[in-house]
Amino acid sequence: MKKYVAEFIGTFILVFLGCGTAMLVGCDAANGGGYILTALAFGLAIVAMAYGVGNISGGHVNPAVSLAVFINGGMTAADLAGYIVAQVLGATAGSACLALIFSMGSVTDMTGGLGTNGLAGVGGSMVAGILVEVLLTCIFVMTILGVTSKKQNHGSFGGLVIGLTLVVIHILGIGLTGTSVNPARSFGPALVAAISGNTAPMGSLAAFIVGPLAGGALAAVIYKALESEKK
Repeated sequence: MKKYVAEFIGTFILVFLGCGTAMLVGCDAANGGGYILTALAFGLAIVAMAYGVGNISGGHVNPAVSLAVFINGGMTAADLAGYIVAQVLGATAGSACLALIFSMGSVTDMTGGLGTNGLAGVGGSMVAGILVEVLLTCIFVMTILGVTSKKQNHGSFGGLVIGLTLVVIHILGIGLTGTSVNPARSFGPALVAAISGNTAPMGSLAAFIVGPLAGGALAAVIYKALESEKK
């Protein structure tokens, strides 16, 4: 149970810090500073959680990562289900807290939807959005699998490498899809936004569930093949 609680807390913090920063600074292409700040917020949140809860649950805070670990034999089906439920609940709770805080204050949500993802950067194309998410998630998850491999010795720098990888992925992806690479991170804000009356993000939510999960599975298959080839 402790590892599920750790995943809940980790995903809560990721959404609270990452989406909260996006809500404050916005992600308009004309405002490059907003891109960088949001990218750093998500990346540094992952660094914090890698060291904060990584020793308890592995610090997945992402269903796509958990799926990859499961495919590579690193966890049971029961744990996979438990992790995903905890991650989704954590993301939803983080979004709910942001909605509450912003509703009580005078600060405007610059994203207009609790930091939800969208397809505006790819012309509204579901196919293009899924492709972007598959590729970005594959890169991210392959990095995680490599850094956390028992055959490698990255010492205490693993969490930093993973976080910086997420930063650069956001720098590219924000202008395209808002960067999900994490179904829980997309589902939580979209659900809370819909409850608050903004149902628009739900229309493209499938891209941010299918894309990251497919990308995570692809990364697991590629990494497993490369590792076995190395043997």
